[in-house]
Amino acid sequence: MSDAGHVTLLQYQGREIHLIGTAHISQRSVDEVTRVIREVKPDTVCVELDPMRYEAMTDDHRFRKLNIFQIIREKKVLFLLSSLVLTAFQRRMGEKLGVRPGAELLAAVNAAKEVGAELVLADRDIQATLKRSWANLGFWNKMRLLSEMIASFFASNEITEEQIEELKDKDTINEMMREFAKHMPELQTPLIDERDRYLMSSIQEAPGKTIVAVVGAGHVGGMVGYLGADVDRAALSVIPSASLLSRSLKWVIPAIILGAFYFGYTKHEGEGLARMIYAWVLPNSIGAALLSIVAGARPLTVLTAAVASPITSLNPTIGAGMVAALVEAWLRRPTVEDCEQINDAILSLRGMYDNAFTRVLLVAVGATLGSALGAYVGAAWVVKLL
Repeated sequence: MSDAGHVTLLQYQGREIHLIGTAHISQRSVDEVTRVIREVKPDTVCVELDPMRYEAMTDDHRFRKLNIFQIIREKKVLFLLSSLVLTAFQRRMGEKLGVRPGAELLAAVNAAKEVGAELVLADRDIQATLKRSWANLGFWNKMRLLSEMIASFFASNEITEEQIEELKDKDTINEMMREFAKHMPELQTPLIDERDRYLMSSIQEAPGKTIVAVVGAGHVGGMVGYLGADVDRAALSVIPSASLLSRSLKWVIPAIILGAFYFGYTKHEGEGLARMIYAWVLPNSIGAALLSIVAGARPLTVLTAAVASPITSLNPTIGAGMVAALVEAWLRRPTVEDCEQINDAILSLRGMYDNAFTRVLLVAVGATLGSALGAYVGAAWVVKLL
């Protein structure tokens, strides 16, 4: 193994792997990737992309295909919103640095075509990464992550010239992911370690004698440690199903509440039941309605969230956020034009509010958070009345 600037040369089973560590929003990285591929003329070029992100990078009209009702029904709101938040972060940084996010990966794709190299999309499917990461988090860390995602839109976009120069040589996206993992250790394995293993395995099994691989600089150190390792990429791509214990725990609060209702009815001749219903309904309805208002929901949606939350909190198979989002989507009817403007809308909180499509996503998250918090408050209140 040898290093030359941002290029690490690896020898593996008689083949050469030129591993280029890049910053995802750096013109210097764009130039270096293009230069190395032209000089090396590899048989294969591997890039830190999966098919979905490759399509997103090469298809400027991908958002027009979105169907808000289908996204809600398939429970993909959080996945889509997290993807948009990450895209927005890259776009904002890219605008400050004057470089399109992921430009070095696109440069690698174009240079591969130029020299006649085979292109390999070496990264794990982004849905698998996000869902495995989400599955690893406990309830409160999930709430914390959601709140931090939403708070990121309120953060100042001001950045100094010195910071701009510093960012030009950093793998900003992977550094952000590592920062998340530092504060939430449960994310370390699915968000970083598994991807390092997956990327290295994909690259070392790529065809050809000479390979150029383009990845974020933050991955290089971990990937080199997995050179030659036997990795089951199919297993790393599996979306873990909830365990029996986890599925059972979802019914703990409903079981406690329904049991408390029964106790209140039988032991106190209905008077206790009335107090418990009040204690359950009030925080559920207020929580869901309040955060729906914060998310910018229409009055009918707010009312729907308030009515639905006490009911859906007793049925883990459906959430108040889903019900509220369907109503909001029916009221706003996002158009193809709204979908086409998502790229610009996600750059600011105001843009998210003004765009009908992204407003529905915000309402879904707001109602979900409000209902969840209300359910915990309501459950504690009901138990106290026992």
